[in-house]
Order: sequence, then structure tokens, then C-alpha cells
Amino acid sequence: MLHGKRFREAEGQVEKDRLYEVTEALTLARQTSRVKFDETVEVAVRLGVDPRHSDQVVRGAVVLPHGTGKTVRVAVFARADKAREAEEAGADVVGAEELAERIQGGWLGFDTAVATPDLMALVGRLGKILGPRGLMPNPRTGTVTFDLKAAIQDIKAGKIEYRTEAAGIVHAPIGKVSFPLEALEENLAVLMDALQKAKPAAAKGTYLKSIAVSTTMGPGIRINPAGIRRIEAAG
Repeated sequence: MLHGKRFREAEGQVEKDRLYEVTEALTLARQTSRVKFDETVEVAVRLGVDPRHSDQVVRGAVVLPHGTGKTVRVAVFARADKAREAEEAGADVVGAEELAERIQGGWLGFDTAVATPDLMALVGRLGKILGPRGLMPNPRTGTVTFDLKAAIQDIKAGKIEYRTEAAGIVHAPIGKVSFPLEALEENLAVLMDALQKAKPAAAKGTYLKSIAVSTTMGPGIRINPAGIRRIEAAG
């Protein structure tokens, strides 16, 4: 893959065979940002699981203490009193059949969808549209619930969802380059703690295979997994 001059210059700052400590890796990730916009800082964690087996899929959600730095647009499927609750809680769009029709017509102006359990039959018809985009409400991530106020507030505060991809890798945002270093460290620690707690009983051998951080347009910087475990032990 060919990269531009900025990427190659940033990549030159990273020692490819080195496992960095958390603070070093995040500091370097911020230093390698060479674009004019506020890049997202992302983490990629390769887990010792085989997601081809349903009992080894790692999936869940966690509220990052400092958020992601992104304004999240929330669509809620609800009726009557629950629709009013969603609107009062700050949902960006609320509806039932009419919302489903808008989505079927091609509208996808939201980042996360929430639904009350009684409307999941309606939402289920949108599976082919929402599913591939990671927008399908799911009880395991707290997006199918009657407690809409709590769900919406958590999402707006920085709740992210994570799920292992085909190679057993979890990708997740942990903030922006403009965040204080301590905020990125705390967000990463909370995410890693959630992944550890989500370890499937069927997973054997080393669970945290590799961890790398990067900015949206920057190179990957590998983190020493032992440093992550030390942070968790201290916490």
C-alpha cells in the first residue's frame, strides 16, 4: 500500500519492533498527527479468540469517562410516553413506523439506534440496512431497553460499542488528539478493563495478543500488553 509523505514521515518516528509503554505510545500517537483536523485516537486489540465460534465472540459496550470527542446522533424507536421520554433525554430523532419508512427510503442520519423491546419486531425488518452498518439495536449493548433516559445519556456521554471482527480484532476510538494525555490513558484503561471482563470462558491461551494505537491517518504504535495489565492491577 502506497502512503503519502506525511504518513511516511510519521511512520519514521515509530520503532517498528518496539513495544511501547502506554504513556509513550499515546504521546507518540499525538506527535505523529500531521493533519489540520482533530484526529481520532484509535486502538486495535487482537484477542486470543476465534469469533467463528459464537461462544468466543467478544461484544459489549462501555462508557468512556472522557467521551470520544464526537457528537453522537441518536435515533430512537419508541411510541407514546416512551417517545416523549426519549425526546426529553436528548434523542435526535424519535419515531416508530414513520422512522422505519425513512430508513427504508435511504435516510441514515444517525450514529446509534435505540429501541424499546416492544418495537423490535418493527426494527427487525430493517436488519439488512442496519446490521451491516453496526446500527442494529441489541440488548447486549444496552440499546434495546425501556430505560431510554439512561441509554441515551450514556451514549451522549461517550458510550462505545465493541465487537471482535473476523480475525479476532477489536477496533475502538478512545478520544481525540486534542485530549489531555491523562484522558486518553483513562479511556484506554476503561476499555481494556471491559475487554478483560468480557473474556469468553471458551478462550484458551493468551487473551491479549497485541495492542496498537494510532490516529485516524497515522501509523500503528504497538503497546506492551504487560503495561496494560499493570494498569489494571493498580486500578
